[in-house]
Formats: sequence, C-alpha cells, structure tokens
Amino acid sequence: MNPDPIAAPIIEVDALTKSVPVATISGTASLSILHDLGFRIMPGETVAVVGSSGSGKSTLLSLLAGLDTPSTGSVRLAGESLYALDEDGRAALRGRLVGFVFQSFQLMPHLNALENVMLPLELAGRADAESVARATLKRVGLAERERHYPKHLSGGEQQRVAVARAFAPQPKILFADEPTGNLDTVTGATIIELLFELNREFGTTLVLVTHDPEIAARCTRTIRIASGRIESDSGNPASQSSAAKPPAPAA
Repeated sequence: MNPDPIAAPIIEVDALTKSVPVATISGTASLSILHDLGFRIMPGETVAVVGSSGSGKSTLLSLLAGLDTPSTGSVRLAGESLYALDEDGRAALRGRLVGFVFQSFQLMPHLNALENVMLPLELAGRADAESVARATLKRVGLAERERHYPKHLSGGEQQRVAVARAFAPQPKILFADEPTGNLDTVTGATIIELLFELNREFGTTLVLVTHDPEIAARCTRTIRIASGRIESDSGNPASQSSAAKPPAPAA
C-alpha cells in the first residue's frame, strides 16, 4: 500500500537514545546502543530496518513498540506520546494500535492455534473474538489446524499463527522482528508474501527488521542502522541523526 502524503505520521521518533549500564574493572560504565535517532513513518508505509548484527535494530523496534524504555527522546504512535504513559498505558496503546511478529513465534504453548489468535481480541473485550480469529486463521491457510497446539505445528505453521494473531485485531502498525529468521527459505518467502498481502489488504503500516536484502527491497523504504545511528534512510535522508553526519569543514 502506498502511503498517504497528506496524512499525519503514524510513527514519530525524536532524539531517541538507549544506553545500558555495564560492569567494568573500575566499576560501572554506560554502553550506548542507540544515538539520537529521529524519523517519521507515514500510514501505509512498508519500512525495512537493516544493519549488521548488534547495530541496534531490534532495540529500536522494541522502543517503537513500547516493549522497552529509552534513555532519552520520544516516540509518538498516531499522535500519542508513548513514553508519557505508564506501563499499563503503553500496553493499552499497543492493544489499540500495534501488532507484533517475533522471530521465535512467541505463541502460548498451552493454547491451541485458535485460542492464540483469539487472545489479543479477548484482551480488547471483543465479543466476536472467536469468529474473527477463525476467519483470520482461514485467511492464512490454517483453517484445518485451529485446534492444534504449537508443539504439533511446524515452524512455518507456528509463524502463520503468529501472523494471524498480529493481524486479527486489524492494527494500524505491525512490527516484525526477523519474522523469517527461524524458517527455511521457501517457508520464509511464504510468510513474507503473507505480510505484504495483509499490508495491502488492511492498509497496515509495516515496519520489519531483516538481514535479507531481497525482503528489504520489497519495502517502500529502508532505514539502515550502523553502530546505533541512522546511516541512511531511503525515505528521508534528512532524518539521519546529527551524530551520524560528518562535521562541517573548518572555515
């Protein structure tokens, strides 16, 4: 789906940093993971976040979804300041706006496929949770597997359940962290095709972390992270952090 150039940003990131304390011989030091990031993402965009291992990609995704807290800076989702909210408030905002697909599936092992997909709908108080979950499982090709538990599903089937769970509430934003990382090439390609199909069908903004250049090339925009800084942004070069820009030449 092409973004609406007139719409307000669905995601706004300003001066975002993340540091964690680390033990040293002399005591404790601060390790910087992300440095002064800033960018905007419009509704309906498909954005790939790429970079080498350890560059900060997954940390960034966790901060965008409110699963972690930044050291400084802000994230706004649909105009609402994520970190002005307490933990319960962030969870409520995620429930209204966000779906998440993890590399490791993160299904509830004691729930069958249908119950896993119903879970976010029930938490939202949806009376139609079962019918919506059943229709979404059918949409991802698992109508015949709805009563199976995760341990009885293949990796590809588990990820399809995870995709169905993420899309069932029809979120405005879907975050996907290496969604094909634990899958073989053929199965992974099926999952990616499904993500893009659902993006087009529901108009969901898709932000995914990937190491795969072919997946990144399918997105309308690529943000490259290097050493915790925005090295390049194909959608908005001006959004690179000031820390990543070369210094101006001396007069």
